[in-house]
Amino acid sequence: MGFHDECGVVGIYGAENAAALSYFALTSLQHRGQESAGIAVSDGETIHLHKDMGLVSDVFDKDHFENLKGSVAVGHVRYATAGGRTIENAQPFLNTFKLGGIALAHNGQLVNYEPLREMLEDSGSTFSSTSDTEVILKLIARSYKKGLESAVVNTIQLIKGSYALCIMTEDTVIGVRDPNGIRPLCLGKIAGADNGKDAYILASESCAIDSCNGEFVRDIAPGEIIIINKDGLKSIHLEERTKKQTCIFEYVYFARPDSVIDGIPVQEARYRMGQVLAEESPVEADVVIGVPDSGIGAAQGYARASGIPYVTGIIKNKYIGRTFIAPTQKERENMVFVKLNAIRSDLEGKRVIVIDDSIVRGTTSRRLVQILRRAGAKEVHFRVSSSPVKFPCYLGIDTPSKNELISSTHELEEIRKEIGADSLAFISLEGMIKAFGEDTFCKGCFSGEYPVACARKL
Repeated sequence: MGFHDECGVVGIYGAENAAALSYFALTSLQHRGQESAGIAVSDGETIHLHKDMGLVSDVFDKDHFENLKGSVAVGHVRYATAGGRTIENAQPFLNTFKLGGIALAHNGQLVNYEPLREMLEDSGSTFSSTSDTEVILKLIARSYKKGLESAVVNTIQLIKGSYALCIMTEDTVIGVRDPNGIRPLCLGKIAGADNGKDAYILASESCAIDSCNGEFVRDIAPGEIIIINKDGLKSIHLEERTKKQTCIFEYVYFARPDSVIDGIPVQEARYRMGQVLAEESPVEADVVIGVPDSGIGAAQGYARASGIPYVTGIIKNKYIGRTFIAPTQKERENMVFVKLNAIRSDLEGKRVIVIDDSIVRGTTSRRLVQILRRAGAKEVHFRVSSSPVKFPCYLGIDTPSKNELISSTHELEEIRKEIGADSLAFISLEGMIKAFGEDTFCKGCFSGEYPVACARKL
């Protein structure tokens, strides 16, 4: 616990209720960002946009959908990585000019957006936000007179970093995934969505397709541009030789357990990491518990491999407000006691193995151990289903600086003492790869080696 979610994107083509489907899809992607939400819809002539700060259910009501008519849409839920937490940075971004309108939703982060923004400003472009997404939009608009396809291809060749994009004009939806496939993007089909005709959906996770009663078709390949319009689907592949390096934390923490990313079921990946963790770091205990939500799958895998019973142990208050509203750091830290609570009957007098997805600063882990001991746990053995996080992410995840990462500044025994556990162990990086059966992931937060050269120093 301690990482902040990324963003979620969705694109809809050919559905008469495109805005409503976007709403359902974004609601299922709410875990990827809770700061703002927005939907842009085209009626064939004009693109209409509504976005605001807050959850999807807070941003949209019945009246908004009266003004969001059309069969083409893109949507977005945001957690800020580049750009402040303001309405100006909420997405999608919309650019309307004499050649038409372009709306854009982006999950990821550009490492070269600052020089690109400076170049655009030098050539006369003005910006209404501090978001790297607006840079992408301005680049596409700048080349739009050459045609939409050419403008997108030219832009993709200029930007560097991580990105899953959903782009729309009045009559077209385009999906783009970065050459390394760092950020996920998939394609689905919705049967009979427009007077019996099939519609298409692009989304950050397959669970969004499920929420629209759609059928998963495939993942968008790294470096692929997929264009959807009245002529059907067209695929353009760029930089095919680039090695796929999907963010491994999609499986550890970010994605919903019911999603499938690049052919790997998220819940199965978590389960297998728990199994390997049990093999690497066994300990005598009475019960295994998982920290909700992303630690549960790994805990179940650990329990199965170790033969130690799995119990619920901890419940999560799903209705808690955001922790940053607390006025002091201490109060923010203590919000963990509101967010999580122990089930005493599962834990009292028992040796407990608790599985969490990560340790970032260590603050949440310390509070968690306190909660378990308060519930009467005889021993608390902390196990982590990801390797020690020693480096920040510059590719779309909001992580603390290197000196704030406890594994970067402390040895294992020091961390154990800091969080107050009886024992502590992380899965090895080799163990994580073993759990997946392949090494096709970005592991920069563990190793400091990134698939894209980062502009910022570690």
